[in-house]
Amino acid sequence: MPNFDDLFTAPSESHEATAGQRSFNKDEFKARKQAERDNVYALIDSTTEEMKCSGELFQTFLDVQARFDRYSPTNAILIAKQLPGAMRLADFDTWKAENVRVNKGEKSIAILEPGKAYTKEDGTTGTSFNVKRVFDISQTNSAEKIVPTVTRDERLLLKSLITHAPCQMKIGNNMHERMNAIYSPKENTIYVRQGMDAPDIFRALSSELAHAHMAKGDGEYKRTGNLNTVYCVSYVLCKRYGVPTDSFAFERMPEEYAKMDNKQFREELTKIRDVAGEISREMNRVLDEHNRSHKDRGEEAR
Repeated sequence: MPNFDDLFTAPSESHEATAGQRSFNKDEFKARKQAERDNVYALIDSTTEEMKCSGELFQTFLDVQARFDRYSPTNAILIAKQLPGAMRLADFDTWKAENVRVNKGEKSIAILEPGKAYTKEDGTTGTSFNVKRVFDISQTNSAEKIVPTVTRDERLLLKSLITHAPCQMKIGNNMHERMNAIYSPKENTIYVRQGMDAPDIFRALSSELAHAHMAKGDGEYKRTGNLNTVYCVSYVLCKRYGVPTDSFAFERMPEEYAKMDNKQFREELTKIRDVAGEISREMNRVLDEHNRSHKDRGEEAR
């Protein structure tokens, strides 16, 4: 007769063996995580330093920031360095929950996510950051890897740009031949050249709107200190909304960027991201309202 007594004694032995295998040293785990963070911060610093002198890498960063508008400039830097063509990122578990499989052998992309708040030595509150491993949709078996190009109505796109602008818009008379639009801080008004086509209007307006957003109604606002910023904001907005960017050039980086330390340079990147984000939010209010009204009319027609 077979003996099944072992079924009642094996579990406890097996549990002890498993417990031994799964035990880990808390200090070692903490040290490993710290080393991982240190490596990511080192990559951020080295890439930031490189970006100040490389127009190609800087433009790649702007392309990434245009696609990932909700990501911080720090994470856009990391993506630009590790997988510049990324379109949609998620961690392994999120892809799995969507029934999408990460392809075997794919290398994850390291980004940072906020952790717990903590109190600094000076009494102020800071936020710790943890390394998060993500994969792009191109690294998965998803059938939706190719993102369709969205064609927008030009009049609607321009309407979205000006509807909630923080300043007036007027047709300008006697505009300088090299100026398609100009923001006047004292009048809080953007003057626009007459008779331009839609892409030229968008490029010119997006640049001058960036000035208007940074001026915040201050009649003494100085344009000259922000020319690089508004140029980049305009580029990001054009990339984000499908406006041709052939006229933009980043071969020569501004000398001011090379003189900045890494912290100052990332502050400049944050300003570009934030101003572009403010304009995008105002534009999206108009575009979303238009989409909702069309959807409602379509449902009523049925």
